[in-house]
Amino acid sequence: MLVRLLHLLKTYYHMTKPGIVRGNLLTVIAGYLLAAKGHFVLTTFLAVTIGTALVIASACVVNNFIDKDIDKKMERTKKRALVTGEVTRYSALVFAALLGSLGFTVLTLYTNSVTLVVGVVAYVFYVAIYAVAKRNSYHGTLIGAIPGALPPVAGYVAVMGAFDFGAILLFLIVFFWQMPHFYAIAIYRRKEYEAAGIPVITVARSVAATKRVMMWYILAFTVAAVCLAVSGYAGITYLCVMLLMGVLWFRLGLRGFKTTHSDKWARSMFHFSLIVTLVFSIMISIDNLLI
Repeated sequence: MLVRLLHLLKTYYHMTKPGIVRGNLLTVIAGYLLAAKGHFVLTTFLAVTIGTALVIASACVVNNFIDKDIDKKMERTKKRALVTGEVTRYSALVFAALLGSLGFTVLTLYTNSVTLVVGVVAYVFYVAIYAVAKRNSYHGTLIGAIPGALPPVAGYVAVMGAFDFGAILLFLIVFFWQMPHFYAIAIYRRKEYEAAGIPVITVARSVAATKRVMMWYILAFTVAAVCLAVSGYAGITYLCVMLLMGVLWFRLGLRGFKTTHSDKWARSMFHFSLIVTLVFSIMISIDNLLI
């Protein structure tokens, strides 16, 4: 009985896509710490992290519900609980509703109205607009990057209580970062997306075109990251580190035009993008401690 219960809990836990939740929470925390500048308020911090985590988890469960037909066609998703029938669609929706209700309640009671609005906008974009767009256009990735860029903004506005220029820059930085990150996945998982009928850029256009677009987004990311320091929201150490990361990422990107192993290159781009966002999050988190 206990083994069965633990297995069920694990199944529901994986439906929340914990990797996505953890990755987004990293940027929520970073956004909060950047805005707080050392003035740490535990109640607000816990509220925005826990509330956002629950909202993201709910959105991911709904995404499982919506994408059941797609998931069963892709190798990496065909064993998800809704596909195998281990969890019913009704149970998934109830679980998602519970998580979402708890998350939005926490944000409502313990943060501010701006943070709540950011959460609502991200949720609607992810479970409704993006869910439709990704099935019909390769621009779906662009739309999906909008809710993906809002978690650091949620952390930031939980402190500031307003959507100012700093919030805009955080949004742009993470938005631009996501495009080469997800386009790298679109390259090395191209056949899976094609089999599932998802018109990602590599399917709708070509791998070569994808590589060119990725370079422009890396440049845009670097410029936006620099602007955070130029505008006075971060310091000189942050500026130097992020310039270096941008240059290294761009150099790695250039190798893609010479390689004959695009999938291998794309995986290295994907992994390096994770390093970039980790370094960015750390740098803005500790910026008040740096020169």
